[in-house]
Amino acid sequence: MSDAQTIEQLRHIGWRGDALPGDGRRLARVVAQHRAGYELHDGSQTFGAQPAGHFLKRSLDPAERPAVGDFVEVEPGKPPHILTVQPRRTVLSRAAAGERYERQVIATNIDYVLVLTGLDGDFNPARIERYLSLTEGSGAQPVVILSKLDQRDDAEARVAELRSRLPTATPIHPINGKDPASVAALLAYLKLGDSAVLVGSSGAGKSTLTNTLLGSERMATGAVRSHDSRGRHTTTYRALLQLPSGGCLIDTPGMRELKLTGEENLDLFADIETLAENCRFADCGHGSEPGCAVQEALHDGELSAERWRNYLKLRDEREEQATMLESRLRRQRGARPVVKSHGPRGSRERE
Repeated sequence: MSDAQTIEQLRHIGWRGDALPGDGRRLARVVAQHRAGYELHDGSQTFGAQPAGHFLKRSLDPAERPAVGDFVEVEPGKPPHILTVQPRRTVLSRAAAGERYERQVIATNIDYVLVLTGLDGDFNPARIERYLSLTEGSGAQPVVILSKLDQRDDAEARVAELRSRLPTATPIHPINGKDPASVAALLAYLKLGDSAVLVGSSGAGKSTLTNTLLGSERMATGAVRSHDSRGRHTTTYRALLQLPSGGCLIDTPGMRELKLTGEENLDLFADIETLAENCRFADCGHGSEPGCAVQEALHDGELSAERWRNYLKLRDEREEQATMLESRLRRQRGARPVVKSHGPRGSRERE
């Protein structure tokens, strides 16, 4: 097979390159990871593979190991072995649970992050803001999908509430995940060569939506609890699926914890940052200080108290994670860890 034919074949699993690696090794994409190894796809067939020995070193940052969405070079054998990971054009990650700083890769080489939330009891604008904050540094575009449109009479009000909190450029699609006609609007993000990752809570309808996009019942679905609309994890691992539309969709298990990595800009809250710049004092704590533009906006209803609280929560978490990341990097360089100062600050009026 010529290089041009191989590249065309790889296009069907999201390859964007115009050339192949110069060493002549087989190129494939990671479509699933299991305890027993990896599942790869070369655009023609699926096959199993094991990571090369250097990926198994305990000192290696887990984020440098192959992840779902990666394009990898494979050495023939029984089984084949993954030798290298091609440079990632986009990466969606979160901080792993625990006291030690560790980054967990959710998906790589994606164009869109499809954030799915139910319009039922699962509806939570603050959680959507958290998802979008994590997406900011990924290089992928966030798309908000509100499922279970057929189950709500107040869907328009909930969509309007969300639009008032998110940047105007963020697409929002209310859908009935069981209806192909309703889901058709999402195909614009799933064309040939496109890759998207689907994220959201258990019970939000990820598997139902995936089945509709596939046109078959390949993903198991389950019931949700009546009091909070949460469900069991019917999807138990990340899996990249080829869709009839030509795109690739990475389905993920429901995420109970979404910790920021410490490198987010929180551009989602740029309006709050602008307000803070108009405070009388440069180091305003936005409490009882005179001339606080934030408190004035809260009093006038220009800024909602809930959104302000969520901003503070995410900002403080980002700073904490950033400190943990810096301490880890300093330890790796053999330097002393960062110690944050919590001493009092004086007020300084803006010039």
